[in-house]
Amino acid sequence: MEALLVSTGAVAVSEIGDKTQLLALLLASRFRKPIPIIGGILVATVANHTLAALLGSWIGAALPSDYLRWGLGVLFLAMAGWVLIPDKVDEEVSCRVTAGGAFVATSVCFFLAEMGDKTQIATLALAAQFGTVLPVIAGTTAGMLIADVPAVLCGQLAGDRLNPRWVRLAAALIFATLGVLTLFGISFV
Repeated sequence: MEALLVSTGAVAVSEIGDKTQLLALLLASRFRKPIPIIGGILVATVANHTLAALLGSWIGAALPSDYLRWGLGVLFLAMAGWVLIPDKVDEEVSCRVTAGGAFVATSVCFFLAEMGDKTQIATLALAAQFGTVLPVIAGTTAGMLIADVPAVLCGQLAGDRLNPRWVRLAAALIFATLGVLTLFGISFV
């Protein structure tokens, strides 16, 4: 349960203002079909985060516990700094896939946009930390949906009501706390 809750919270907060949330807004305004877009986000996130969690779990099992603890602590602290940098949708992420409609375009675009993204790296680190795959995948996927579904349903309205700077600071605080706790060998809950 700890892996699920920590994964959900960390990703939900860090996803706000992320390029994939901006991509969700872009796709929603282009296709105006929320159900296929949400389905595409779900499929792409599960696929992408499954790969990251499997790799993270393997790394967690392969590395000696002290190396893992220090590596993950530093990685979480680096994530804290990374989330402070605002994202924007660039041309390579805006994805021009339209064959197959909203579902296919969203699935492809989200999968590609998540490659090397904060949430994919966080998924890898969380799976390595907890040594479990399914709760981390479920949690990070839930976190993505918590942040991205309102963007799809409410469009610009949801984004206009949140101060992105404060959201980035909250996400940075979460990752910094995870990093410090990990470095000191303290359980998250």
